[in-house]
Amino acid sequence: MIRVLLADDQALVRAGFRSLLNSEDDITVVGEVSDGAEAVVVARREKPDVVLMDIRMPGTDGLEATRRIGADPELSGVHVVILTTFDLDEYVFEALRVGASGFLVKDTEPVELLQAVRVVARGDALLSPGVTRRLVAEFASRSRQPYASKELDVLTEREKEIVALVGEGLSNDEIAQRLVLSPATAKTHVSRAMIKLGVRDRAQLVVLAYQTGLVRPGWLG
Repeated sequence: MIRVLLADDQALVRAGFRSLLNSEDDITVVGEVSDGAEAVVVARREKPDVVLMDIRMPGTDGLEATRRIGADPELSGVHVVILTTFDLDEYVFEALRVGASGFLVKDTEPVELLQAVRVVARGDALLSPGVTRRLVAEFASRSRQPYASKELDVLTEREKEIVALVGEGLSNDEIAQRLVLSPATAKTHVSRAMIKLGVRDRAQLVVLAYQTGLVRPGWLG
């Protein structure tokens, strides 16, 4: 059973999500909150698999709540999905950087929301290749120059190559095709890179690839 926490200051939005999610045999809503501080408290108590987190809430917003959840080792199994009205919300990139596993716009179709919850619950990042290219390239192009870092020194050359392809938005299957590997081998390389770099999921791996200059926005056209 996938356990979900809803964090949104609009009661009607929460009611709609709750009704949809609870109608599924494999998903249950374990809590509802209206601000970020409550979200952190309930996340620590309930240890949900997924938090659907509104980015803009009064008081403690979704960004700060995501940062607190991402920084808590006891909540390493909690995956945050950011909810936003606009798909290029200025806070989304920062939310991914501090630990969110992906984002959804609020007018997402019900079937896509359900799929998103299941994808994130099993530990995958909710970043399609197209979204990755648009979102990260957009914000990375506005941000400061890549910082000098020795973080990537722990990776083999093949792992750096694979992280760069993750940063470009390629799936494991696409990486396998590009490098003439099996999908399982590509997935293993991605997993090892995540462990070595100490990142929670694929979303953070994408952000790190940009921040360190391994991938540059201009390369994506």
